[in-house]
Amino acid sequence: MSHHLDSPIARQDVRLDITDLYVFRGETGTVFVINVCHSLAGDIPVPGYHPEGMYEFKVDTDGDAVENLTYRFVFGERDERGNQTYVVRRLTGAEATDAFAQGEVVAEGVTGDAVTGASGLRVWTGKAGDPFWIEPDVLHAVGHAFQDGTKVDLGEWTEAQATNLFAGHTVYSIVLEVPDAELGPGRIGVWAVATLATDAGGWRSINRVGLPMIHPLFTQFNEDLGDRLNAGVPSDDYATYGELVSKEIAGVVAAYGTAEDPQAYGEKLAHKFFPNVLPYTVGTPASFGFAEWNGRTLTDNAPDVMFSTSANTPIRLGIGRESVTSKPTSTFPYVPPVA
Repeated sequence: MSHHLDSPIARQDVRLDITDLYVFRGETGTVFVINVCHSLAGDIPVPGYHPEGMYEFKVDTDGDAVENLTYRFVFGERDERGNQTYVVRRLTGAEATDAFAQGEVVAEGVTGDAVTGASGLRVWTGKAGDPFWIEPDVLHAVGHAFQDGTKVDLGEWTEAQATNLFAGHTVYSIVLEVPDAELGPGRIGVWAVATLATDAGGWRSINRVGLPMIHPLFTQFNEDLGDRLNAGVPSDDYATYGELVSKEIAGVVAAYGTAEDPQAYGEKLAHKFFPNVLPYTVGTPASFGFAEWNGRTLTDNAPDVMFSTSANTPIRLGIGRESVTSKPTSTFPYVPPVA
């Protein structure tokens, strides 16, 4: 799983569980997408978006892993037809890091309807197909390997047996397309956060996502780490988690014998993983692949890339984008249909 049901806190209310983050070049600007409320969780009493939560796209424009720009979504209660109203606010400068800042309202709408703001910003929210795919046997074998410092043991499993755990599943999507002029030229770092209002009047981070597949690699069997990774801020990531992640990568690489100095390899890769933000050069084609990490499209094979890079040896799911229905709907670009 990329971020699906990745920690105990996230599973308490899947409306706040961010499954994936995507950033890519769109029709009119840069597209940001997060998906929540995955149908894999089963019968969800009240599906959709949490009316006491905030969903935020965070953008760092100067390379210090601190947001300079935030787009914040807040939703109302579901009506009798299951629709929810929402408000989108844009926060810049010091306000971008302030959960209580009001910022500027840049769009308002209702789930299921496409909205265009005055600046050309475009928004769509609602139920959609999940564009992500994962093979469960490979997923769990990778988790065990990084926990135990061993090779990935797939037993008698072959790629001919590969299945997509998420085939036919749905999410609730938040799609935001921003004119490039609002982001400025050059390299940005992006992450997304889902937070919940507390009884004490504050906000608690429930889910935080930047790069894909960090949780499947390191937290499948360490749920406390999963909760901790979902809290905090990117600028603290390496100091907090770098040593642990370096050690786990080194263990697997040593088992494969694919690096003369596994510890050095682990440290170098941990520096690439942290701060946990998704890099993207504004205005360019996105690609999350072996050659570069430049945003992430709906059809990039993030599991193969992250698993193989971390182990320093090829690890394949045996399935790809053909295992999902990724053709956008006519309702709004970039939204896979519900199967």
